Amino acid sequence: MSDTSTQPKKSSAAPIEEIESAVIRFAGDSGDGIQLTGSQFTTATAFAGNDLATFPDYPAEIRAPIGTVAGVSGFQIQFSSHEVLTPGDAPDVLVAMNPAALKANGKDVKPGGVLIVNKDAFTPANLQKAGYEKDPLEDGSLSAWRVIPVELTRLTRGAVEDLGLTPAQSERCKNFFALGVMYWLYDRPLEATSRWIEGKFKKNPVFVEANTKALHAGHVYAESAELFGHHYRVRKAPITPGVYRNITGNEAAALGFVAASSASGLTLWYGSYPITPASDVLHELAKCKSFGVKTFQAEDEIAAIGSSIGASFAGMLAVTGTSGPGVALKTEAIGLAVMTELPLVILNVQRGGPSTGMPTKTEQSDLLQAVYGRNGDCPVPVLAAATPGDCFAMAYEACRLAVKYMTPVMLLTDGYLANGSEPWLVPDAAKLAKFGKPALLPLSEYKPYTRDPQTLARPWATPGAKGYEHRLGGLEKQDVTGTVSYDGENHDRMVRLRAEKVEKMAQDIPPTEVLGARKGKVLLVGWGGTYGSITAAVQNLQKRGAPVSAVHLRHLNPLPPDLGEILKGFDHVLVPELNMGQLIKVLRAKYLVPAAGFNKIKGQSFKVFEIEAAVDALLKGGKN
Repeated sequence: MSDTSTQPKKSSAAPIEEIESAVIRFAGDSGDGIQLTGSQFTTATAFAGNDLATFPDYPAEIRAPIGTVAGVSGFQIQFSSHEVLTPGDAPDVLVAMNPAALKANGKDVKPGGVLIVNKDAFTPANLQKAGYEKDPLEDGSLSAWRVIPVELTRLTRGAVEDLGLTPAQSERCKNFFALGVMYWLYDRPLEATSRWIEGKFKKNPVFVEANTKALHAGHVYAESAELFGHHYRVRKAPITPGVYRNITGNEAAALGFVAASSASGLTLWYGSYPITPASDVLHELAKCKSFGVKTFQAEDEIAAIGSSIGASFAGMLAVTGTSGPGVALKTEAIGLAVMTELPLVILNVQRGGPSTGMPTKTEQSDLLQAVYGRNGDCPVPVLAAATPGDCFAMAYEACRLAVKYMTPVMLLTDGYLANGSEPWLVPDAAKLAKFGKPALLPLSEYKPYTRDPQTLARPWATPGAKGYEHRLGGLEKQDVTGTVSYDGENHDRMVRLRAEKVEKMAQDIPPTEVLGARKGKVLLVGWGGTYGSITAAVQNLQKRGAPVSAVHLRHLNPLPPDLGEILKGFDHVLVPELNMGQLIKVLRAKYLVPAAGFNKIKGQSFKVFEIEAAVDALLKGGKN
């Protein structure tokens, strides 16, 4: 059990079965290092050359009692020899560190799948905390799965017993023991994790040795104990050549803002109040001071957007980030940015609502809020990212449009995208669309609300520009001069001009891509983080010969100019959404199409099979 050789032993007795893909989930208390375990498995999988998608599932309670279902943390990954679009519908293997983890996740595992459980944690006290009346390892309730009980705690202690650690310190290594077991089962390399351990604990050599021993001990144990009889190999996936990194949606959004700052030559200002699941964007941007990025952690949501509007007035590329409840608090200030026609990006990383709702769960709950949720006729352009990596492109695009059209722009992502990850092809910065602050008109022609005929954008004159001094505020402005006006005719004109400016953004929207034929029986229309599930479902249906196509919208206000014609080409339009039906209301109102909704509000994204079943029901004349 104490073998610490760099290269684990290979057993000729254990056959290797080649499979196309696998879905595994790690689950346990937050203190069990579940997210760390999942991220290390992800790194090893990337080094193995597989395509992958991940989704970490965090508990909502900050300090839930240890051993309770409320405190369970999870991490799921799907990896494959072909393109991966989702973290997977159901795990093939669940690694459960305690009874609560099994209770919360066991039902999700495929029938016939594998449950690897830490047998040592199934004590009477832990069973009671998890809500079990009987031990599920003994009462036959797990007969639908292959259960592999492992004395994970005892074996980990044995692997590191010669290092003089306390029992608690020894137990903290058990996630690496479990990781070693899974590395053997799926033929993953250990080298990347070994290097990570050396870097992470370099100031504590004993912890380096303990975690390394636990990792290799788990690998050797899985091989020598013949737990599985064979292990699996997933071949490399074909992939476009280039430089890749694994990236979450929040990391990608942050990099998109930094790239936009660099391309435009404008200093990036990010004013934000910490809120789940958007906080990581603030954390990432705080690391970017070397790029001139300025971050401000405000005392509340109103102060955060107020600082960003001030930064925009001062000539910075201004962004504020939050989630749905924070957008509600920022609403009046968004109206101020619309009235003053200043460039501003509002990032909304959506979560379950209303009110505090389910802060660590995903939902597409804020589309109507984004499009309509302000007093007065107050239109704001709305964009939505489709994948974790796409958060980079849409963050960049939101900044570009805000500057080009001199308007606030709202960017919608969600908890599924923010925390999920995928391999991301790092773009060539030289090929990103350049943009920047347009040159001011000569003083003789300048007025604060003189408009560009192509975009209706007003000039962006910043403090310190001699002769371009002007005042801004929330009261209605006189057309061209920008002075305060209470004239009804002028108000009518200005309201219409602001709305027309948003509509003019349609000229920047590329032609809509249709997955499949442009005419047929069923068209699925999606937006946001449902992209992977919808796309995978449609691809599966098309392989079966079903007359199904899909479009995924990244521009939600204004909508793509060719969308109406596309909708007319199908007998049925199905709109899957993680809400009670928000996009469908917009489509019905604008295009008068009898679209059908497919809605889920459970804090989780769609499973691929759920969408397939909904389409099958529609094709057979059934109801959703």
